[in-house]
Amino acid sequence: MWTRDVAGLRLTFRLAGINNQNFLMRDEETGTYWQQINGAAISGPLKGSRLTLLLSDELTLAIWKSEQPQGTVLDDVPKYVSEYSERDWDVRMKRAPTVLSFPEHALTARDLILGIQAFGASRAFLYERVVKEKLVKDHVGSEPVLLVVGPDDQSVRAFRDRIPGMGGAADFYRITGSSGALLIDDATGSEWNFQGCATAGKAKGLCLEPLPMLKDYWFDWRNYNPKTTVYGKAN
Repeated sequence: MWTRDVAGLRLTFRLAGINNQNFLMRDEETGTYWQQINGAAISGPLKGSRLTLLLSDELTLAIWKSEQPQGTVLDDVPKYVSEYSERDWDVRMKRAPTVLSFPEHALTARDLILGIQAFGASRAFLYERVVKEKLVKDHVGSEPVLLVVGPDDQSVRAFRDRIPGMGGAADFYRITGSSGALLIDDATGSEWNFQGCATAGKAKGLCLEPLPMLKDYWFDWRNYNPKTTVYGKAN
C-alpha cells in the first residue's frame, strides 16, 4: 500500500500493464509508469521517484473485525462484478507458468513468501513455514525481528524485537494467555497480543514497532530483491 502524493501532486493511478508478471500503474496527472511491488517510477516525467510505503496488514476478516468493530468494508461495484476474479484465483495461479524462475534455496517460483525489506536488508520467509512455527524469532540485517501468527492460524504480523525503553532484544515465547495474549517475554514477564502491545505485566501499555511485510510469490520477490536472504536457508 502506497501514498498517492508525490512531488506536491495527488496522483490517480490506472492499471497499465504487466512487467514480469508484476502490475504496472500509470498516473493520469503526469503519464508516469510505476512498478507495483516497490512503488518506483520507471518511466515518464517522475522517473526516479518513489511512492511512500504505508503500513498495512493482510488479515482474515474475522481478525480485522475483532480489532476494528466499527470498521467499514469496501463493497463490490455492481457493474464490474462479472469482471472480478473468482474466489479460487490463488489456487489457479499456483499452477500458472511464470516468465522468471529462481530455483534457489529449494523454493519454487510460486511458493508464497513473506518479504521484509528493512534495516538495509531484505529477507524472505516461506509462508507455510511461518504458519507452522507460529512464532519466528530471526533477524533482518542486524536487527532482531518477530513474525507472529494470529489466533486464526492464517494472519501474520512482523515486529521489531525491541521493547521500548529496553536496550536489547527480548526473548518471546508463544502462550495462550488472558485477554487474547499470544506472547510472553522473559525480560518483563509481560503478555502481548497480536497487535504487538503488552496487555499485562511491567510493559503493559507499550507496543512493539510494526514492520511492513509483503506476501508475494518467490519469483517476484527475488526478482526485485536480488540480494534477499531466506529464513532457514544457507545464504
